Amino acid sequence: MAIVIAFCNCPTADTANALANGAVERRLAACMNILPAVASVYRWEGRIVSETESTLLIKTTRECVPALKAYIEEFHPYDTPELIVLDVTDGLPAYLAWVAAESKPPSSDPM
Repeated sequence: MAIVIAFCNCPTADTANALANGAVERRLAACMNILPAVASVYRWEGRIVSETESTLLIKTTRECVPALKAYIEEFHPYDTPELIVLDVTDGLPAYLAWVAAESKPPSSDPM
């Protein structure tokens, strides 16, 4: 099973916490780390914006990515939420197996 790491910035730590809890509860990710204060500088609607955000570091499987995208699009407060997904090419086998076991796409849930 292919393991991925995804990044998603949120306007506040509370938003990040709510998204993380919901995604892990739904088994869209095995683990989500919350980096509570990152400085973000970007261009938005023609102007440069500088603000503090919280970053989610999401560990999941490639198979869960479509459902994770839908979840972020539905529950993230930004009009254009960030979700960047990177393939994991190596890691400790036991940890990668745990991520795979704890991340289940919705269609694999028997309920």
